[in-house]
Amino acid sequence: MYNPLLSLLPLLTLTTLTQAWLPTKDAGVIRGVNLGGLFIMEPWMQWSQWSSMGCGAYQSEFDCVMNMGQAKANAAFQNHWATWISEPDFQEMVSYGINTVRIPVGYWMLESLVYADSEHFPQGGLPHLENILKLAKKYNLYVILDLHGAPGAQIPKNAFTGQYAPAAGFYVDYQYNRAIQFLTFLAQQIYTNPTVYGAIGMIELLNEPLTYTPEVTATLITQFYPQAWKAVRNYETALNIPKSKRLHIMFMDDLWGSGNPTANLPDTDMSAFDYHKYVKWDTSVTPTRDSYMEYSCNADLGCKKPLVVGEWSLSVPDNLQESDMFRTDSADAVKWFSGWFVAQQQMYERSGSGWVFWSWKSTLGDWRWSYRDAVVAGVIPKTLTASAKWNVCGAYKKAKREQVVGDVVEIPALALEKKEAVVDQAPAPSGKVEVNIRSHAARHAKWRRMHGHSLSHMHHS
Repeated sequence: MYNPLLSLLPLLTLTTLTQAWLPTKDAGVIRGVNLGGLFIMEPWMQWSQWSSMGCGAYQSEFDCVMNMGQAKANAAFQNHWATWISEPDFQEMVSYGINTVRIPVGYWMLESLVYADSEHFPQGGLPHLENILKLAKKYNLYVILDLHGAPGAQIPKNAFTGQYAPAAGFYVDYQYNRAIQFLTFLAQQIYTNPTVYGAIGMIELLNEPLTYTPEVTATLITQFYPQAWKAVRNYETALNIPKSKRLHIMFMDDLWGSGNPTANLPDTDMSAFDYHKYVKWDTSVTPTRDSYMEYSCNADLGCKKPLVVGEWSLSVPDNLQESDMFRTDSADAVKWFSGWFVAQQQMYERSGSGWVFWSWKSTLGDWRWSYRDAVVAGVIPKTLTASAKWNVCGAYKKAKREQVVGDVVEIPALALEKKEAVVDQAPAPSGKVEVNIRSHAARHAKWRRMHGHSLSHMHHS
């Protein structure tokens, strides 16, 4: 069945590579928020919620369900899904000028894919996802649905995959097959059940795969991406969906460091590309107010088009969170961070088709990670169409804009990490603070440092 929503979205020519059916608002520019912590919980950013559910002793959803027991865990998670984000949140988003939500989900939402004898995930999530999608459609919000948690885990020891796996187990045929089944299921729902799934215009095949490990991820490029692409496109072909009305299929860009996602595709029609830009972990940028503004006012991300910067924040290096320069309670903090938000907004809009902030909400007590809290604090403007044209960069503009070809990334010692989480932070089993580093590029820099590799710019593959 043809999805009528896609036929109503205005056509926006982005580059010679493709044309895009994008949000009906704001001339197709994506201005969005991630619904982080909703369908895949991340203890570092929502510790009080995680702990109150009875999961405080565990590192991921998998661990919590396995130890709590299925029935008890199901009740706890279903209550979380029903309350973490609800209709008033959508009303608030719209009032703030948001036109897009990116929804991270795990493959286990399609419960037939779960190995009942060895995998442990909360059950009953799909109806709650459908409720969220109905609200998105009701409030005319464009949806990017993101496979955030892949079968076997696409990176090790990170709760955003839904499990704290000791190794990345995703990069094998049978796990690829499970992911493709999930993605095909989503496509089927989008086209056959548009009253529920009709707001979805883009599906992201995989969030944040391993970086700079081609010996592991080579088949991501040669097998998974082309097979997943064909599965979705073949379904659309069977329904006679015109090429210009098909779903966008999104990949992490080459710049992420996992290879060229389009290398083995039959075509790139209606493709899209994601890059996660956390300036705090880019050590080519001196961590000062002036340097952050100069960078954001002049950089142009060197990614494929159409590009959506799918994650970013206002956070600064962990060891500087409470410094006089960057503390959030200083006399001019709201004014400076507001200017930096607008400079980043403008950078991502000139670099591509828009952005999605991480995240809509958290329980950290730190508006640098919470869009809603930042608006309430007066940091983020409610007039995003206007702020896209504000002159916040006059004193920082260079004669020639520099194209970014990669980040130099470094992270401070573990003792200094995640200082913003003091308000609401998860103790690790050892009693030490558990660190969950959001930027995979930063994790890679740490790996290289541990193994004696010098830091260098990250280039296209």
